[in-house]
Amino acid sequence: MMTTRRSFLQKAGLASAAALLSPSVITSALAQYPKVSKIGLGLFTLREQLTADVKATIEHVAKIGYNQVETYYGYPGKYEVKGFWGLEAKDFNALLKANQLTSPSGHYNTTEFLSTGNDKVLKTHIEVANSVGQKYFVIPALPTDVRTNGSLDDYKKMAAKFNTAAEWCKDAGMKLAYHNHNFEFKDQGNGATGYDILLNETDAKLVGFELDIFWAVNAGLNPVEMFKKNPGRYKMFHVKDMDKQDKSVFTEVGTGVINFKEIFAASKTAGLEYLFAEQDLIKKEPFESVTESYNYIKNHLV
Repeated sequence: MMTTRRSFLQKAGLASAAALLSPSVITSALAQYPKVSKIGLGLFTLREQLTADVKATIEHVAKIGYNQVETYYGYPGKYEVKGFWGLEAKDFNALLKANQLTSPSGHYNTTEFLSTGNDKVLKTHIEVANSVGQKYFVIPALPTDVRTNGSLDDYKKMAAKFNTAAEWCKDAGMKLAYHNHNFEFKDQGNGATGYDILLNETDAKLVGFELDIFWAVNAGLNPVEMFKKNPGRYKMFHVKDMDKQDKSVFTEVGTGVINFKEIFAASKTAGLEYLFAEQDLIKKEPFESVTESYNYIKNHLV
């Protein structure tokens, strides 16, 4: 086909414009598109609904549009139920499949292992996670004594146990991950924090991190700077927003003060593989809340 003068000039103009763009500008533009496209939900958000009717709740989650779910398992007290809200792993798998959902990640109660070193429950939970096809076995929090007044030495002990558990996860074809709150970021002198210990003293090939964006921002951290400092370590995000008037209050994604667009633009640097909308406490009808968060993530972040 003959090239017209107009089309030649248009192409020449585009080439000139491209030549003027520095690699950093091009990289910044490409970074606007996270490699993740599926939207997950942290099921702890709907713990009351799951306990009441697991099948109806999972069906509702799928109808909203979520593609994935993150489970929680073995939690004590009020939310302690057999299996996955009364279902054995095979039946829970069937329920997910029937609703075109997958579960790449799960939170498991690891308190006994982290506190005493007894690995019986931990190894049982790793088997459970493997049986539902999860890629990440997540430690949701540290023992209470470490949470409240853990020293840097305590965090070193936690990191060593993470590495041990991560080897067992590897044997099961999974990877270990740690989910933060805000206490890990406490300055313990000269800027040293427990979170830094966990990052620096765990095997990067075996241990990933699930960044709860709310809690990091609550503690005064900039997630983008965190990604730059430890690129590739942040395999998952927990996505919930922070109330405009009170930074201790959770709110639906897109309605608060957190700049998620900036954070998601750096998702490649983070190493992001999965994201889960999650909200510990909800002030409105729960399904309305998770729908609102889903719509913002779908329309603005992925």
